Amino acid sequence: MQASSLAAVSPVSQSVPARRWTVDEVLALYEMPLMDLLWRAQGVHRAHFDPNAIQRSTLLSVKTGGCSEDCSYCSQSARYDTDLERERLMPLDEVVAAAKVAKEKGASRFCMGAAWKGPKDNDLDRVLEMVREVKALGMQTCVTLGMLKEGQAEKLKDAGLDYYNHNLDTDKEFYGQVIRTHTHDDRLDTLDQVRDAGINVCSGGIIGMGESRKNRAALIVQLANLPQAPESVPINNLVPIPGTPLADKPRLDPFEFVRTIAAARITMPTSWVRLSAGRQEMSDELQALCFLAGANSMFYGDHLLTTGNPDVDRDDALFARLGVKAV
Repeated sequence: MQASSLAAVSPVSQSVPARRWTVDEVLALYEMPLMDLLWRAQGVHRAHFDPNAIQRSTLLSVKTGGCSEDCSYCSQSARYDTDLERERLMPLDEVVAAAKVAKEKGASRFCMGAAWKGPKDNDLDRVLEMVREVKALGMQTCVTLGMLKEGQAEKLKDAGLDYYNHNLDTDKEFYGQVIRTHTHDDRLDTLDQVRDAGINVCSGGIIGMGESRKNRAALIVQLANLPQAPESVPINNLVPIPGTPLADKPRLDPFEFVRTIAAARITMPTSWVRLSAGRQEMSDELQALCFLAGANSMFYGDHLLTTGNPDVDRDDALFARLGVKAV
């Protein structure tokens, strides 16, 4: 289905009164009995979205490995021995071919990721061409390129970019235990540039990196209390990757992940809440619980940037079993 069909399931109103959430208030959501929390989140979801429609995005790594940052979860950092082969920026024709395949398989948004601290101007020029060509296919476009310099967001906007992804990853207090080569405020600065340029913001986090429930609640608060909540909120479940500092982190309680989805839905009622990394390890039943909690977007396709994802046939079968439609 083409991107234009998204209008049928867009939020009923973007004028929902803004609310400033506190960490204690979001912690109280986490501590509700799960059935009550799901009931509340589903009510919020139904007030703003079609409850049986899931937006599907495909993510392609257009430049893999060799990143100078030290993000403790990431296989693409040059600082860790993860056996990931470093690759140059993909040729334009290969990116367009991948986007065409994604569209044919039912994705409405095509996301392109590059392992950079931030793009150099000559590299950005090549990405701008990718954005223009993918946009011409009738798909929504999204890129994640790291931190932006002054003027780069405007160039992306002029090329037709719909979404810029830049996750906060975790809350400000826990941030230094995961990343040291840049700060939480650096991330916020890029989000400000994206918003000022008139591009939709895609920003979420990673759950299960050793943070506390209070850290998780604080992340949700920081996202919800931005001057305008992100239009898209990806919630990642950590995939421990051998060779990274977080390789041995134990798996998060699945119900805690569902609670995080519900908290995101309640605090950001008109945002698309996306199941992102870690979905390959989720059962169909857990994914259904996440949809019930308010997730209404997912990455679709066999791979994310460098980690696996459920294959297309499995996802199509799940949609059929649940009676949900792709948009």
